[in-house]
Amino acid sequence: MNLILWRHAEAEDTAASDLARQLTTRGRKQAQNVARWLRARLPDDAVILASPAARTIQTAEALTDQYRVVRELAPDASVDAVLAAVGWPKGIASTVVVIGHQPTLGEVAAHLLSNEENRSWALKKAGVFWIKSRERNGDGEAILLAAITPDLV
Repeated sequence: MNLILWRHAEAEDTAASDLARQLTTRGRKQAQNVARWLRARLPDDAVILASPAARTIQTAEALTDQYRVVRELAPDASVDAVLAAVGWPKGIASTVVVIGHQPTLGEVAAHLLSNEENRSWALKKAGVFWIKSRERNGDGEAILLAAITPDLV
């Protein structure tokens, strides 16, 4: 499976609640640019999962209107919750895009790519880690296919 971890784009600092925070004008542009890069590479049957936060939903909508909101991906979600939601390593689909938050997405990447527990790799706003699961010599492993920031697309 391909697992794409996409951090929401830049959002306003304050709102009525954390889940209500909206993307800024810059954040909308970041989301559109990264979405364009992803759209050119995603298969038609990719499954898009978004946290229930407004900023992740707005990021998802830059890519498609075909996404699912998954409450288990809310801010401060656990690595186990994210991996269960996507069905790692076999996957609920051959390609799953998770639009979520830091530090969770960085924790998922650190766990999958280096087996580091309780560590989080930095992921810039609107940044992407593209990870693939594969079997090698009877063992499962994760490989990094791409790490992208909105400045590079």
